[in-house]
Order: sequence, then C-alpha cells, then structure tokens
Amino acid sequence: MVPLVSKLYCSSTEVVYVVRKRPHVINGGGFVVTDCDQKVVFSVDGCGILGKAEELILRDERRDALLLIRGKGGIFEALSFNKIWNAYRYDFQGSKKLVFSLRKPKSCLPVDKDTGIRITTKPNLGKKDWDFEISGYFPGKECSLFDSEGNLVAQIGKNKKAGVLLSKDLYYVSIKPGIDQAFVVGVIAILDNIYGESTSC
Repeated sequence: MVPLVSKLYCSSTEVVYVVRKRPHVINGGGFVVTDCDQKVVFSVDGCGILGKAEELILRDERRDALLLIRGKGGIFEALSFNKIWNAYRYDFQGSKKLVFSLRKPKSCLPVDKDTGIRITTKPNLGKKDWDFEISGYFPGKECSLFDSEGNLVAQIGKNKKAGVLLSKDLYYVSIKPGIDQAFVVGVIAILDNIYGESTSC
C-alpha cells in the first residue's frame, strides 16, 4: 500500500498501540496513542482544545500537526444522505491536500453496527467507489478496517495481546505491516467524534 500520510508511519511488522482517552477536564479532551513502552506516538486534539465542533488535529510524537480533519456541515450536510469527513495534510507551501474522506450514511433508525462507513483516498472516486470499509461496532471497541479487497488492515479491540486492559478509557489498535499508522489513527479520531467520545464537546 502507498503511504497516505508518510512512509515514516509504515512498519514492516505488525504494531499494537494503546489508545488512551484524555478527560475533557485535562488538556481539553482528545486522546493519545502509545507504544508498548508507553511512549506517545500520536495524539489527537478535539473541540475541547480547538474550540470548533467537528474539527480535529492529528499530531505526531513531537506535537507537530499531521492531519487537519473536518466534518462537512451546513447546507451540504442537510442535503446529503451521508455525513462526510475530510482529512487534509499541509504541503510545504501551507495549502491543504486531501488525504482521505470518510462517509457515514445518515439514518433515522438507531443502528448497533458500523455498516456502510466507507473511506476513499482519491478525490475523483464516485459515491459507489471506496478504498476501505469499517466493520463492527466502534463504541464497543470491536471494530475492524478492511481494504476494498477484503484484507484486514487494522483492528480495534479491548483486549491487548499482552493481557486485558482494565480501564474503560483504554483500548488497543493492531495495525498490519505496510499500513500507514497515521491514516488509521485519523480514522479512529473520526469514529471517536462521531460517537461522542473524547474528541467531541
């Protein structure tokens, strides 16, 4: 797979990270992602820090911004059958470049599974074309990311390979070799916000 954010975040082996939610009363919410040595590798700032609903920033271990993530709102959202999120990175001139879009169908009926959440990485793909799909239930931390050929890309769960994570504010993400880890964490940030967790106000 071609790196979406940077080849710096692609590993030749599978990696397992721990995601830890930050309470809104501490640093405005969001979450941090750590490795097995408890070193922070990514962090996500939500509206508790930024002061803007449906706007998130994914940062690296040095707190440098990697992705600006925004939910489309206004008239566009009112007329659409989908809720769309776009993730951008900045080029050297400071202009935004679209990295991926996540589309979640709106529904007036309560749903208990993440069905129909799809991700495109090419701006010219139509509504029926997609590169990745989310399967499972993110609020229960039983969720997987697959590519369009059905290959498992990443898995979110409660039980880490080394044992059970006891805190409700902790869960793990396992990312397959060659997959851009920053992209996967960006997807998790959007799911976190959609379901009103640590990045939302």
